[in-house]
Amino acid sequence: MPESYKYVDHDYVYTDPKTGILRNLADISDPDVLLFFESGAVAKRIQELYEKPIKIKGADSLLSIHRHLFQDVYSWAGKKRKVEISKEGKQFFPTTHFNNAFRFIDSLILDYKNISKGDKLKIAEKLAEILDNVNYLHPFREGNGRTQREFLRLLALEKGLKLNLNPPDNKIVYDQYMQGTINSDVKTLKKLILELIET
Repeated sequence: MPESYKYVDHDYVYTDPKTGILRNLADISDPDVLLFFESGAVAKRIQELYEKPIKIKGADSLLSIHRHLFQDVYSWAGKKRKVEISKEGKQFFPTTHFNNAFRFIDSLILDYKNISKGDKLKIAEKLAEILDNVNYLHPFREGNGRTQREFLRLLALEKGLKLNLNPPDNKIVYDQYMQGTINSDVKTLKKLILELIET
């Protein structure tokens, strides 16, 4: 977890007050061991979603994806965060207005579903807009990036398209993805998605 993330968790809802480590189902107290355990468990669950995809019904499908990916690691997998998060001085969406945000993302998904399968440009534009809003929402205490990349991949799949926003060891893609999400740069995200999307 990058040091630039800040969490308001005075009640230690997610972390052990002694170690500062996220409470986890394996009772791991070493951050490096937890990272290794989490990475392996999530990689296995991502593979399962390739074999048996979750159908995206709306913004709540983010919860289903997160639950599937992190079910072996955290008891709160698939549950909306209860703490406020900021990064590099920028606050993510406040938890008090989550319902409004989920409704807005539902409207974007509905727009996306109405786009013709053959219109890659419009598909890329709408996926970039969805990604930007989902990233700003940051609905989970941990695992937002992996969840939103799977969410986008599954949305593309419903149009018969392949989209991998996390190709292994591709620093160019990673840097563009991070630039687009951190800076809310929808043009960069659209360009990246358009380059990566395949039939």
